[in-house]
Amino acid sequence: MTQPPHDEPTVQSPEELREQVEQTRQELGETVEALAGKTDVKARASEKAAAVKEQATAKATVLSEQAKAKATEAAHLVQDKLPDPVKERAATAADQARAKAEQAQRLWQDKAPEPVRDNRGALVAAGAALLIACVLLRRNKS
Repeated sequence: MTQPPHDEPTVQSPEELREQVEQTRQELGETVEALAGKTDVKARASEKAAAVKEQATAKATVLSEQAKAKATEAAHLVQDKLPDPVKERAATAADQARAKAEQAQRLWQDKAPEPVRDNRGALVAAGAALLIACVLLRRNKS
């Protein structure tokens, strides 16, 4: 057997020796786990990516809020500087557009057959696909 280091007391009994061995095993296990954690590049990269993603999300939120605040401030400044006749014409135009949109919606609901009303999302997608196809065909002919 090897001799114990000079700074450690010698073991008095087999029980103390067993406790010392168990403690050493536990310390060794913790050290191995710490080393394994440091060498697990994939896990460390995932942790770093998650941290960067969290930071980016937080920064994006802050920037978005700042942009909204700036836009609101700019809108108020523009609105304050607009002459009253321009404001009135804009309000009138907005009211007319809103009324026409409501009228068009009522017409759509009244005249469109029920299957069309129920599947309007699919019809819009089909119309968009048809439009894209027409544009692509025109490009190919040119």
